[in-house]
Amino acid sequence: MRYFIIAGEQSGDLHGSNLVKELFAADKGTEVFCWGGDLMESAGATLLVHYRKLAFMGFVGVLKNIGAIAKNISLCKKHIIEYKPDVVIFIDYPGFNLRIARFAKKAGYKTFYYISPKLWAWNEGRVKMIKKVIDRMFIIFPFEVDFYKKHGITVEYQGNPLVDEIEKKISKYPAKESMFRYLGIENKPLIALLAGSRRHEIELILPEMMKIINYFPEYQFVLAGVKNIPDELYIKIIGNAPVKVIKEKTYEILYTAEAALVTSGTATLEAALHDTAQVVCYKGDFFSMLIAWMVVKVKHISLVNLIMDSEVVKELVQYDLTENSLLKELKAILPGGEKREKLLSDYKVLKSKLGSAGASGRIAREMVRELRKGKV
Repeated sequence: MRYFIIAGEQSGDLHGSNLVKELFAADKGTEVFCWGGDLMESAGATLLVHYRKLAFMGFVGVLKNIGAIAKNISLCKKHIIEYKPDVVIFIDYPGFNLRIARFAKKAGYKTFYYISPKLWAWNEGRVKMIKKVIDRMFIIFPFEVDFYKKHGITVEYQGNPLVDEIEKKISKYPAKESMFRYLGIENKPLIALLAGSRRHEIELILPEMMKIINYFPEYQFVLAGVKNIPDELYIKIIGNAPVKVIKEKTYEILYTAEAALVTSGTATLEAALHDTAQVVCYKGDFFSMLIAWMVVKVKHISLVNLIMDSEVVKELVQYDLTENSLLKELKAILPGGEKREKLLSDYKVLKSKLGSAGASGRIAREMVRELRKGKV
């Protein structure tokens, strides 16, 4: 069967790549075309457009790039018509994907959504659109079962694919004491900086993280960089501070770190699954945050806290993200800190809620079963 997958961000590319591998395993006649990234391409998909051309952050970023977004929507529709897939699979990225889903459903294509948009956080009204244009929703967080149930949509939680990815990676790592040499850094306790994957995030959040570097001379700081961000941006912000930038080694850095400062997003769950104590940091431009405060409904911004339904990790957002607050919270989760043991204990409960590895395979097999059912 022919699959057309759309992922508009780095995390979607990661989840999409694992899904692609499992689709090939479950369906020997698989052909996959995608709007995604390098990982999906390396998994065997034909990459049509890279997510770098789609990653516009925040309300202001979207408004500034409205023309480019419109062109991308037209091109994506053209590609779907050209490749005639058996199903279009959408991975998160709702602003773009729901527009395409409306078109695909109307044009007679089967539609699956893999990794639900965060409708439980804001714009809950979009659930009505999901009911109209999506044939099957495949979720990756256990609390989403009740959310969709109250809207009359039946979904099954079959696990979270990050568990698969991280367990697979950790099994291949050398012992922790050997990771310093592997990463090419000093044999010295490490604090990780995860400042996001978008330029706008990095410009706003990394300078705040940098303010506490000199308070911890006994630690080395390593920034987990991403390749779509130019070195010049990192260098401009870091200057002469003792911070080493290592690109595309986020999991290895988290595995080695004693603690991490993490921009909200998938990275918060990745840190927890590595048992890395963390402080969550987030800052946006004034207008984007103003709108967010008006429409966002959830009590927490990190996936860890959302899954646990309590503040397991400290969230420092916007005006709370200060030098003093960051210093206080980081000290509390480093070895010997008063919050560290409770945090690491809560991570164990989090992992039990997420369930066992193998989610990507279970979801891929269910997708194949659903499509074959329609062909009988």
